[in-house]
Amino acid sequence: MDRVKNHLKMSNKQFKRIVGTTKPVFRSMLDVLQVAFDKLHEPGGKPPNLTPGDKLLITLEYYREYRVMERIGMSYGCAKSTVSRSINWVEDTLSADGQFQLPGKRALQENDVKTVAIDVTEHRIERPQKNRRTGIPARKRNTR
Repeated sequence: MDRVKNHLKMSNKQFKRIVGTTKPVFRSMLDVLQVAFDKLHEPGGKPPNLTPGDKLLITLEYYREYRVMERIGMSYGCAKSTVSRSINWVEDTLSADGQFQLPGKRALQENDVKTVAIDVTEHRIERPQKNRRTGIPARKRNTR
């Protein structure tokens, strides 16, 4: 929470310039994420290294600065995969809440928007599952 507290100590203008949103919106996002985080970790277990505030800052930093996930991971002391999972969790949790959901495709068409830009710099790659049937020994047996 130290990072979040340091960010919230900034002036409103500086906070919006760095984080990309206002403090009240940030706090409401954080409240939604904290409730989901508490519900997810209710059974107990090892506490995660990243708090919901850190995950939210990671997501907003990724959207705001277009930094590479590896560099963000270095800043927060975690792996690239952890950054990716954090961003996906924040996106899914906030969109499931409904309060922060973007308008759908139909709403964009009604407003006569001519151009929509979509950034796809980093995304998951779908790869086929490895199993014994598709491995090299199985292919050698089938060719004989």
